[in-house]
Amino acid sequence: MYWQGTDVGVSTANDGTFSIPYRKEYKTLVFSFVGFQTDTITVENTSPIRHVLKEINVLEEVSLDVKKSATQKSFLKSQNLVTINSDELLKAACCNLSESFETNPSIDVNFSDALTGTKQIQMLGLTSPYILITEENIPSIRGASQAYGLTFTPGTWVNSIQITKGAGSVVNGFESISGQINTELVKPFSDNRIFVNAFGSLGGRLELNTHFNTKVSDKWSTGLYIHADNRKRRFDNNQDGFLDNPLTNQFNIMNRWQYTNPEKGWVSFFNIRVLNDEKRSGQISFNEAVDQGTTNAWGSKIHTQRLDASTKVGYVFPDLPFQSFGFQMAYSNHNQDAYFGIRDYNIEHQSAYGSFLFNSIIGDTRHKFKTGINVMYDTYDELVGMSLEDAESYQRKENSIGGFFEYSYDNGDNINMTAGVRLDSHNLLGTFFTPRVHLRYTAWEKGVFRVSAGRGKRSANIFAENQQLFASSRTITVENSGGNIYGLDPETAWNYGFSFMQGYRLFGKKGDITLDFYQTNFQNQVVVDWENPQEISFYNLDGESIANSFQIEVNQNIISNLDIRLAYKVFDVSKDYKVGNLANPLQAEERFFTNISYETGTKENGAKWKFDTTFNWLGEQRLPNTQSNPEIYRLQNYAPSYSLLNAQITKVFSKKFEVYLGAENLTDYRQKILYWAMMILLEHILILQ
Repeated sequence: MYWQGTDVGVSTANDGTFSIPYRKEYKTLVFSFVGFQTDTITVENTSPIRHVLKEINVLEEVSLDVKKSATQKSFLKSQNLVTINSDELLKAACCNLSESFETNPSIDVNFSDALTGTKQIQMLGLTSPYILITEENIPSIRGASQAYGLTFTPGTWVNSIQITKGAGSVVNGFESISGQINTELVKPFSDNRIFVNAFGSLGGRLELNTHFNTKVSDKWSTGLYIHADNRKRRFDNNQDGFLDNPLTNQFNIMNRWQYTNPEKGWVSFFNIRVLNDEKRSGQISFNEAVDQGTTNAWGSKIHTQRLDASTKVGYVFPDLPFQSFGFQMAYSNHNQDAYFGIRDYNIEHQSAYGSFLFNSIIGDTRHKFKTGINVMYDTYDELVGMSLEDAESYQRKENSIGGFFEYSYDNGDNINMTAGVRLDSHNLLGTFFTPRVHLRYTAWEKGVFRVSAGRGKRSANIFAENQQLFASSRTITVENSGGNIYGLDPETAWNYGFSFMQGYRLFGKKGDITLDFYQTNFQNQVVVDWENPQEISFYNLDGESIANSFQIEVNQNIISNLDIRLAYKVFDVSKDYKVGNLANPLQAEERFFTNISYETGTKENGAKWKFDTTFNWLGEQRLPNTQSNPEIYRLQNYAPSYSLLNAQITKVFSKKFEVYLGAENLTDYRQKILYWAMMILLEHILILQ
């Protein structure tokens, strides 16, 4: 710095401070440094001066345009993470969360039973109760909502889905065994001001979704999200006397508030949500007003009322962007009244959840940590139709408090690791540790190896998770072994995983190949035993229960806007029953998956047409033993393999309007053996006899 027109000047210290002599005749101070633009300021007095120079070696603006993949796999994270964004969800644009995974091979979608038509998801060969399902990192689908909870989140409310295979993070709790699915909802601040989605199907399903978002102030936004669907028309195209699809009626409304103050580092969300859902199924001739509680005709009704409220508050230290804390609270009341023929199953589940999380670094940003505390409280009140003649009441309270610490290391190049442990005290499960670790190593360019290991523990809600059992004529028995939950012990398992992913270019087009192998080894599991055709029994595992899952997946861009995804999976899932070691029933041992998507149009004018096709082949599945039935009611040992073909065409008129047309099961595949219908008819035969 020097006074213009003089030889009076100084240099700054290392921290940028300086002091220079001053006279009244000195008016202009000049700042100069190599690589920076020389600048001058006018000085009127001796007040402190703060001035910042501008670099002169700044490059001109560079614009980089990359098409965002509809499904993204991370090459950098330690966990085996897949992110599904809104573009992928629109490939099968119907209709709720349970139907949002059909174009992704990481999740298997099955019908849990032929009565309600409810779709159940599986990961690594295990059903959804072994997956921790969260909504914006708050545990959501658990307890009473396990069977039908995925149908309670409309697809238009979903912004993205993150799927983590294997042991999850200790931050989200101890219940994750085979993986975690987190759903991020649309945000009032960034969602469309007004959004309308209408859907109708030849199967009689009608649906309407509306979003209304308002910016209240610079920092506050609110959204009102309304969903309604119903199916009133009765179909029996296969002439078996039963409804092809259940009759449904759902009304779902959510009010969401968002507060954002990036200058101060605060962001908050407040949600309240109310749901009313009805599902009716059974014989075409069933009339609830006349036939309920009788054997005139078989019918079922599941009526659910649910209230959810939650709040999230997050703060990022403005001067320390690597340091933050967050606070979450949630409450839900789930009330379900149901009957299946002459059996009843009612459950009321109230749940409260609280979490505090702190993020920071150790030394530098290569070493990060998360620590905090979780609190959970649940009450269950169940009325269970154990047999055709009587019902039993089950009540319990669960409460837990747990602390966690998770350390992450990232050298910024080829290695990162996430290792965590939590200690929980639970009134029914006891006091226990939950360790989990994930490691990534990049051996060469885009060649990523991952290994993981972790432990999970949970209480099995045996009736809520297996509601299809109430539709059969079998007697339900629970073998009390002195445990704290239905007389049973908690489920505990270790999950081990290995994954390799290689990105590449083939003829100039991007592609990647992934190989996964995971094993889940149960120390204890509640066995659901269907092997006696006259009984369904629950008991603690005595022996081994192992689920092995292998998957190879290829994603390849063929030509511009044409992508193909292929996957082949093999499952070896078995456990020790009383009659010996058997493969899990109704579990396909092999699966093959193909998804092809194509878009027309260019970057300048946008996509005009979108075409998506998904093919699924499922291998044979073992059926529960029926040899003690009368010969006419015996089933073969395995159900044959079958294929399903779905497709969708979307016409994009503008960024604000599009129309889609889709079809499921284009090959019109029909199962020859209607297992559940046969069991229900057998129930009537037994009653009449």
